[in-house]
Amino acid sequence: MSEMEWARLLSSVRFGDKDYAEQPHRPIYVQDADRIVFSAPFRRLANKTQVHPLSSHDHIHHRLIHSAETASAGRSLGMAVGHWLEETKAIAPGEQHKLAGMVSAACLAHDIGNPAFGHSGEKAIGHWFADRFDRGQGIFADVDRDLQAEFRDFEGNAQGFRILTRLEMYRGAGGMRLSLGVLGAFSKYPVTAHVQVNSGADYCGLKKFGVFHSEAEYFAQIAARLGLLREGTAQEAWWRRHPLVFLVEAADDICYNIVDLEDGFAAGDLSFEQVIGCLEALGGKPNQDQSGYTQQEQIAYLRARSIGAAIQACVQAFKDNYQAIMTGQFSGSLVAASSKADEFAAIERIAHNQLFTAPRKTKLEVRGRNVTHTVLNGLLPVYQALAVKGWQEDALPTYERQLARAVDLDLRGVTDAYTALHSLTDFVSGMTDRYAVDVAAMISGT
Repeated sequence: MSEMEWARLLSSVRFGDKDYAEQPHRPIYVQDADRIVFSAPFRRLANKTQVHPLSSHDHIHHRLIHSAETASAGRSLGMAVGHWLEETKAIAPGEQHKLAGMVSAACLAHDIGNPAFGHSGEKAIGHWFADRFDRGQGIFADVDRDLQAEFRDFEGNAQGFRILTRLEMYRGAGGMRLSLGVLGAFSKYPVTAHVQVNSGADYCGLKKFGVFHSEAEYFAQIAARLGLLREGTAQEAWWRRHPLVFLVEAADDICYNIVDLEDGFAAGDLSFEQVIGCLEALGGKPNQDQSGYTQQEQIAYLRARSIGAAIQACVQAFKDNYQAIMTGQFSGSLVAASSKADEFAAIERIAHNQLFTAPRKTKLEVRGRNVTHTVLNGLLPVYQALAVKGWQEDALPTYERQLARAVDLDLRGVTDAYTALHSLTDFVSGMTDRYAVDVAAMISGT
């Protein structure tokens, strides 16, 4: 059975810059993290929903804070696993820092493609496209049926890969030009939408898709250099996950599950007793007197203990499943395979029953869907007019030209219906929650 090799998996080769030589005083994973942090898409995460849309509460997490916290947990996971791999001589001495740095950088970017209003925003975009494709009018009739799935089921993971490898910094020439190791660790779902729909395989990396057709060749090149295990035919290829994906996923699972409890209490959706009960089950009872602390401080203390306990459990789960991970046969999450699986399952039940269905949150999600659809409906005429004018931007009618200028719509590279719809999703998925509300109000004249 084939096994992936760390010497290739931790590649410092830069995507789109084959002549780059890593500087000894500044490892590439540090540069990768810096490029992500200073990018506009990362900055916009500060006003994108984590769980609570359009929240005015300063202590509620948004996606930028969540990404920073996930990167912190990811670094701890990577250092622990890297130390173990050094001890077992699976990686060279000193490479635990490289491994941890790559996990941390990938964690920083893991939500960079998510649209406004959280996962409900993804669904809103997908539903709008599904309705338009079902009507089969205008440019929607000109998109190949095999390519429609990536719009009907719009996926922030695939948009993130597009941002990292195409749109940001060196547009069309490698994007951010991150290291191959970080791009591999980022790619939670190494498959296109068309292949994912038709694969028929039962594998965790196929639950969703993480690559658009427009970037499929990019991923194939990256996967080949990293030595990821390929499945399927050349035309219907998908890959087994990079081992570091499981650490990135674990960091995300740990942070959002535990911090959702803290946010739920701050928002008034969960009681103090509920939150304390979950955190004590996960991280143990306090080993110091808590009588002088506020309820928020007690929760914060237990949250820190719980994250530490969860990290230890996931590191052990990685060790326990190491052979299956390296051969691409492990098909689950480290959290679910860990000794804390039951405790996390209890948290997820509470979140599903009380947080995700809270009346206030539901009302805001409905509003977000309507805002998203208003923006999509309002901008569509620009692309319909482009199609009529043979994709010549300077031939746009007056109103459509004004509209494109008003929102700074990027029409570079729009040459057909497929690239037009990706230009539209690039803009809409890049909006922050409040900017989406502002654009919708401008378009509707309210």
